Amino acid sequence: MSEFTLVIGNKNYSSWSLRGWLICKAAGIEFEEVLIRLYEPDTKANVARYSPSGLMPVLVHGGLSIWDSLAIGEYLHELRPAAGLWPEAAAARAIARSVSAEMHAGFAELRREMPMNIRASFPGHGHTPEVMAQVQRIVGMWLDCRKRFAGSAPRDDGFLFGTFTIADVMYAPVVTRFRTYGVKLDSEAQRYCDALLNHAAMKEWCEEARHEPWLVAEYEFR
Repeated sequence: MSEFTLVIGNKNYSSWSLRGWLICKAAGIEFEEVLIRLYEPDTKANVARYSPSGLMPVLVHGGLSIWDSLAIGEYLHELRPAAGLWPEAAAARAIARSVSAEMHAGFAELRREMPMNIRASFPGHGHTPEVMAQVQRIVGMWLDCRKRFAGSAPRDDGFLFGTFTIADVMYAPVVTRFRTYGVKLDSEAQRYCDALLNHAAMKEWCEEARHEPWLVAEYEFR
């Protein structure tokens, strides 16, 4: 039996579950995965067994239930500091936390108009002026982080701060949205998206998402 249990929602649709799952993978922990299907009559009751907030993901460890993806990240960073979940340099770490918090708290129009749907393709859907302004802000942050910090990292694997960190985790669902909704990017931003989509854990999640049999009607635009 695993020391950790991670409670998540549908892999095709649950962007916050993806974040929690990627953090656990990056931390190098072994964990039992409990998937609770979204938008079912018993979803709320099933989630309440694990989550005091009624939301997922939830990491259960040693009698604790840690909810919220950033809280899970900070908890595992303290347990596994050698995993490099945050950048090592203080300035890079501060900016990584800033861009992560901005993603965590903002971009409501993007979330609403372009919900995560990994296996779908809806090019052009949701390209409102408000969403595209948020896309511009996101891409601007990506390019700024790459320019300022990736080159000075111990290794540059194409991620925001060189190596894969919680900051990349926070933008992983956004990358899937850009692909699903056909958002056109410049070459540098597209290289970053490609780096994330080709990350081993990300590929594993996306492959499993594509083979889920369940549909959530409001995310399946026609």
